[in-house]
Amino acid sequence: MDTTLPEPTLYIVKAILILDNDGNRLLSKYYDDQFPTVKEQKEFEKNLFNKTHRANAEIIMFEGLTCVYKSNVDLFFYVIGSSNENELILVSVLHCLYDAISMMLNKNVEKRVLLDNMSGTLLAVDEICDNG
Repeated sequence: MDTTLPEPTLYIVKAILILDNDGNRLLSKYYDDQFPTVKEQKEFEKNLFNKTHRANAEIIMFEGLTCVYKSNVDLFFYVIGSSNENELILVSVLHCLYDAISMMLNKNVEKRVLLDNMSGTLLAVDEICDNG
């Protein structure tokens, strides 16, 4: 068994997700090939939502990944990194994402308003995280 640590990299974010309060995908951006098909991505999202939608925590280890999340009204925001990733960096990305979207939506962060402003939301995700 190889016990060496992986090579250091600047690419720390594996995925950014926004799900509604039923666990349905509103926005998802995957930055590596751990979940290569849409079917695998949706299965992961469904399982992650089922694990987190009732919890009060902000960080969870799930399927070998570090997942940080925040819920607001009818939306769930997730930032996902590898199991050995620094949680503080992932939480900073999550707060940056949430704050940017909150400012764009005039602090009215809910599903209907987010869907009406999806182009701005996609731009914010692209600007926050470039290829992970």
